[in-house]
Amino acid sequence: MIHRLENGFLLIRKGSSFLLIGSAGHRFSLCIETSSGEYCQGIEPDDLLVVSAPEGGEPDAAVMLIELLRRFHLPLVVLPKGHPGSRRLKYVVSAGPVIRTNCAIQRGTHPEQHLICASDGLSEVTLRAVSGGCEIENLPPEATAERFFPASGA
Repeated sequence: MIHRLENGFLLIRKGSSFLLIGSAGHRFSLCIETSSGEYCQGIEPDDLLVVSAPEGGEPDAAVMLIELLRRFHLPLVVLPKGHPGSRRLKYVVSAGPVIRTNCAIQRGTHPEQHLICASDGLSEVTLRAVSGGCEIENLPPEATAERFFPASGA
């Protein structure tokens, strides 16, 4: 199913966990910082910016993370596997044309942007950028997907 993203976000929920999806809106370079170096990934206007909150949280906080990427092009920091801070990450971010959710990866430790950590209930979902929107594959039947407009009007 294809969902439009213009002037808003898409919120996918199952239980308390969620994914918030927005489009990049313009072309920019996303820098990704790892323990062994830095590399930059080109982001296209229709690419997806996705925040996952495996244990729940506030969608408005996820909007802020997307805006830090989209507006200010802040770099993403990838923690090394086994880093103790990984278990404290409430929200994780990924960007690109296709993003797959996975519950078996450690939060914040995966530098490849085609994967994002998600709850068990939202694992194996595929999000694919399409012109002006997002196509969703493998959405669990109990999950909901709806347009989301932040309280701040961002």
